[in-house]
Amino acid sequence: MFFHDHPYEPFLFKEATKLIVGTLPPPRFTMGRLKEGDVDFCYGSKDGQLWHILDKIFELDLKFETTSEAIEERKRFLLERKIGICDIVQSARRSKIDASDSGMQHVKLRNLLGYLGVYEKVDTLLFTGGNSKNGPEYFFRQHLKEFHVELEVVDDQVPRIHQFNLPNAKGTQRNIRTVSLTAPSGAANRAVGSLTAYKVLKAKNPSFNTLDYRVLQYRPFF
Repeated sequence: MFFHDHPYEPFLFKEATKLIVGTLPPPRFTMGRLKEGDVDFCYGSKDGQLWHILDKIFELDLKFETTSEAIEERKRFLLERKIGICDIVQSARRSKIDASDSGMQHVKLRNLLGYLGVYEKVDTLLFTGGNSKNGPEYFFRQHLKEFHVELEVVDDQVPRIHQFNLPNAKGTQRNIRTVSLTAPSGAANRAVGSLTAYKVLKAKNPSFNTLDYRVLQYRPFF
């Protein structure tokens, strides 16, 4: 069994108001075997789309290369926009060395609620995937059960929006919203292509693609 440990600590700072929450990067990041074009940072896989989406939304002109400059560009952007990153999975075992969420076994979760207790300005969690098995929302629901906290539905349309109340040391409740975005992975492209909303936009503009769809979906929440 391959021990897939998260290679990056959460990217957190006291001014953060939003957190991007995923699962694990591809195993090659844990193994230190990056491909040309990977960025040695959260969501840095050359095959992933999150930074391409954000690059389009904010016109960042990011570098997509394995350099320290590419890492620093991303960190500066996150700090300026007050966006942190805290993937919910710390480690997992895999019988097959691949990046699929479904292949994770014996999963150890990070204490995301504990981090939220420390970083008190965070009011939004942006899940890079939904409630399908081993997705970030799926694991977060498991995590909440440990603390007897429930998610309440705000909007059940994709991207689904929920909320929950987190008690704080002052004895009051802090409301936090969660948004389950369509996963920014190539594996999710088939699901995107089957969506009615995507088909309508594609019919109007044949050059419209799955990346464009995610840009439209992500923009209001970032």
